[in-house]
Amino acid sequence: MEHGGPTDELDRTPQRPEPHAAPRPRPRLWSRDFALFFAARAVARTGDGMLPVALAAGLLAHGMGAGGVGLAMAAFSAFFVGSVVFGGVLSDRWGARRMMVAADLVRVVTQGTAAVLFLTGHVVLWQICVIGAVNGIAAGAFQPGVASVVPRVARDVQGANGAIRTAEALATLIGPAVAGLLVAVFSAAGVFVVHAATYAVGALLLALIRLPEPTRRRGEGPGYVADLVEGWSEFRSRTWMWSVILLWMVLMVTMWGPKIPLTSTEIILGHGAQAFGLVSSALGGGTALGGVLAMRVRPRFPLRAGAVALFGAGAYSMAVGLGLGVPWLALGAAVSGAAVGFWGVMWMTSVQTQVPGPVLGRIHAYEVAGSLAMLPVGQALAGPAAGLFGARTVLLVGGVATLAVGLVLLFLRPVRNLTAVPPSHH
Repeated sequence: MEHGGPTDELDRTPQRPEPHAAPRPRPRLWSRDFALFFAARAVARTGDGMLPVALAAGLLAHGMGAGGVGLAMAAFSAFFVGSVVFGGVLSDRWGARRMMVAADLVRVVTQGTAAVLFLTGHVVLWQICVIGAVNGIAAGAFQPGVASVVPRVARDVQGANGAIRTAEALATLIGPAVAGLLVAVFSAAGVFVVHAATYAVGALLLALIRLPEPTRRRGEGPGYVADLVEGWSEFRSRTWMWSVILLWMVLMVTMWGPKIPLTSTEIILGHGAQAFGLVSSALGGGTALGGVLAMRVRPRFPLRAGAVALFGAGAYSMAVGLGLGVPWLALGAAVSGAAVGFWGVMWMTSVQTQVPGPVLGRIHAYEVAGSLAMLPVGQALAGPAAGLFGARTVLLVGGVATLAVGLVLLFLRPVRNLTAVPPSHH
């Protein structure tokens, strides 16, 4: 969620469709501003997909081991979760686009610095962790704008989210492949140079978007604490929202957290790294397919449709947990990706169209912080749980938990009956 500020946002209070109104033509999707935003997101996601490969290859080459890689990534995650709520306040006060451009420019500097460190060979773990922490803070300032800018640059919000989700899924496939090639040809430093360049391109594309910025003057309006309290009050007042976040926290512990470390280990040990690459590609392709499907399917009750789709989200974990062969693993991954891709579009579109613009950044920040707060818990518990019960058992429990969450979402009336807001036609 996000928005540009209290003085420049359109009021997006939900409007219920008339029961017998004739369907109106779908608004045009590819406006100039949305095309710029779409390109910025695609470039940024491609760069982000390159980073884990560069970080792992660079730190391992300097003898820091998996523990060093984990610390560097943890520094980013901890500071991101810790700062995103404050990023939501700043986004609402000073403008989402302005904050996104500033965050990208900060990361041009940090990734450029990392490139110099790796290029000269003077790599110290604490320096990389500091860079990761600064990147986490910048990402916390950037993230609220990801949601709040979309309803301002696209009249067809659901179509825009579907297009962005598809592009992000494809970028997730392309990024690691490009990073691997760059590491082989130029070393990890070359990847950091390209990654910094992606942020520079993203900042330029976002700066070209024509959006008015807030004009709040010093001392005008409520303070930061009041903005935080208002955002929390708005978040808490929407039962459909906080109930989904609570259930998503359960999934983070039971399914999302254990999935990445346990599925990768089980597949690589049982079928080899090539099989894991194939299955990962199927997961990305399925996510892209879910985004495309969400551009075409326009349910009257988006979260109800998304909850039904979530029944397939645990297919990947269950396929690995059942010890199936590679073709079935790839199919499970594709089904899981499509389910999550479709749900993601339904969720983001609901948030962006049901929440008024002036508080969208803060609400999105609370949503992101709440969802991701439990991810490291799930990741930390994955190993001990696998040692105690077996990795496959843990993955099967995660798959069953996903089915249970889907059922609970359908049982909750505020979630089940949330009605789609018609696309804007102006």
